[in-house]
Amino acid sequence: MPSTPVILVTAGSAGLGAVVAKAFAREGYRVVVNYISNFERAKSLVAQLSGQEAGQSAGDQDSVRYIAIRADLGSQNDIQHLVKETYDTMGRIDVVFSNGGWSRFRDTTSIDDNVFGEDWDQAFNINVKSHLWILHAAKPYLEQGEGSFITTSSIAGVRGMGSSLAYGVTKAAQLHMVKALAGMVGPNIRVNSVSPGLLQTDWAKRFTDEQKEVHRQQTKLKRFVELEDVAAQVLLLARSRSMTGTNTVIDGGCSL
Repeated sequence: MPSTPVILVTAGSAGLGAVVAKAFAREGYRVVVNYISNFERAKSLVAQLSGQEAGQSAGDQDSVRYIAIRADLGSQNDIQHLVKETYDTMGRIDVVFSNGGWSRFRDTTSIDDNVFGEDWDQAFNINVKSHLWILHAAKPYLEQGEGSFITTSSIAGVRGMGSSLAYGVTKAAQLHMVKALAGMVGPNIRVNSVSPGLLQTDWAKRFTDEQKEVHRQQTKLKRFVELEDVAAQVLLLARSRSMTGTNTVIDGGCSL
């Protein structure tokens, strides 16, 4: 087995996924970046990861350090191929950062605007089932090195509402599932989640400046959550041998 640890980052070509990929690369991990449609962006990130290495050397077994693999997280078959290709190429999987999520903005004051079946189906597919499918596919590989599985949830799953009712409910279901999965796959795999507040990513561009400022004022620290702070928490969870079934809220005190 190659000696250098490997992280698989789903939905990893931009936003939080890309920041986590860079953070783990700086710590010496080999990184697999999953993308769904934007190959050029994923290729650019892989080039950045290669460029940020400072004097690191790799043995023959560890010669493949950074790659991008396409997979649709809404497809169980795609996920199985993603995990198998990761292992076949890298020779091990130590950490999975299951970062995929989906939402469609709806009027959160109107029940009439939150009863569309296609919203609920897609939200459950990506926000709940995709994480289950990824862990199931990666389980035999994570067990080999007593690995770590970390999901991205949201404070919407804690507070009960987010960009839509379907989003808040499925993020809450994801957090409940993390606890159940931790019991199912222990003691050799640790399962945890992070729940950030509003992150300044492309996804946040859907909010107006006024809406963003309202959120910032609601936080006790009067600041937006830094992507690097969330990445640091993911790294901590990957390294900790004593945490499983937990959810870390990183929201500047917004949910207090």
